[in-house]
Amino acid sequence: MKSKLLTLSLGCTLILGSLVSGQAIAEETIKVGVLHSLSGTMAISETTLKDTMLMLIDEQNKKGGILGKKLEAVVVDPASDWPLFAEKARELIEKEKVVSVFGCWTSVSRKSVLPVFEELNSLLFYPVQYEGEESSLNVFYTGAAPNQQAIPAVDYLMNDMGIKRWVLAGTDYVYPRTTNKILEAYLKAKGVADTDIMIHYTPFGHSDWQSIVADVKKFGATGKKTAVVSTINGDANVPFYKELGNQGITADTIPVIAFSVGEEELSGIDTKPLVGHLAAWNYFMSVDSEANDAFIESWQKFIKSEKRVTNDPMEAHYIGFNMWVRAVEKAGTTDPAAVQDAIIGITVPNLSGGYSTMMPNHHITKPVLIGEIQDDGQFEIVWQTAGMEVGDAWSDFLPGSKDLISDWRKPLSCGNYNVKTGKCSGKK
Repeated sequence: MKSKLLTLSLGCTLILGSLVSGQAIAEETIKVGVLHSLSGTMAISETTLKDTMLMLIDEQNKKGGILGKKLEAVVVDPASDWPLFAEKARELIEKEKVVSVFGCWTSVSRKSVLPVFEELNSLLFYPVQYEGEESSLNVFYTGAAPNQQAIPAVDYLMNDMGIKRWVLAGTDYVYPRTTNKILEAYLKAKGVADTDIMIHYTPFGHSDWQSIVADVKKFGATGKKTAVVSTINGDANVPFYKELGNQGITADTIPVIAFSVGEEELSGIDTKPLVGHLAAWNYFMSVDSEANDAFIESWQKFIKSEKRVTNDPMEAHYIGFNMWVRAVEKAGTTDPAAVQDAIIGITVPNLSGGYSTMMPNHHITKPVLIGEIQDDGQFEIVWQTAGMEVGDAWSDFLPGSKDLISDWRKPLSCGNYNVKTGKCSGKK
């Protein structure tokens, strides 16, 4: 009997020891979630962002990690399936116990995960330009708001290129529709007539552009200088630009300025027919700065290819990750509430040779750059702001938004404070 009890006791001790050991190993690392599509229509853009996060985490670990612990990347593939984003986000937070998540590309994926992050009070760093009209305590928007991309792009086309007619072409989801709603209001405020604005949407992955491009060509044949403002996303850009070339549309006849086409997307296209078309971002690989040179060198070494390019959302992850590291170090903990308080006002280098700051509305300061496509798939910067632009969560050009501000500092702690009524309206 004593022998059996001793055996049972030893067995329990070994099991308990194993559990404690496993728990200790888990506690030795800080888990960071990476939520990007590695398959489906958005993989063309998002796979690189996954690799960017792996590089940034690897570099931070070589510096000693954070708070004396190494970082561990937990990567999931939501497969360009918007409801699956929410499921994978919950898995990262509840099952994997990540302390923060870096991810999403499309606004529909961000909208899908937002209730999960708010319910579980976790943190999402979102690295892509978006439509604004949102400010969450649980999201840090490191990509461009409309006033940091779309509005300056239209101003450039109008003032520097004399554009009079406007084609607003986008993928059919929340980002293009809301952005174009803002741009339509802005253009009309500038005196542009309804008849000089054409709006068209296509589904994700759209491939047959022949009739649409023909309509654009006809719209631009009235004698008024015409441009396309493109919010087309993902792999649909490849056949779109190909069809422009097929129908003889050049930057001289109908220039296109894109908000979702960067170096990564152009790496899969014959860019010779596209020379002169434009993109508006807050970073280009061609930026001349020591910080950018070092980033490109690190990236190509990490990815083991001198041919791999960099792009704007990569820089947004670079900025957001470094802000998170600084905030965790400042707070002395990865606790979301502490990081939320600590990160406001954090300033880190960007890749353009300047510095970006996290503002009280959870948006960052960024320069605005307009680049012209070159035949090597890179962009020549043809215009940029003199300084940094502060991201605006709520548009000044929409009736329901122009009176709203966002400020997550105490005591206000509100994402949609109405300056006229003095109230925090709706959901915080």
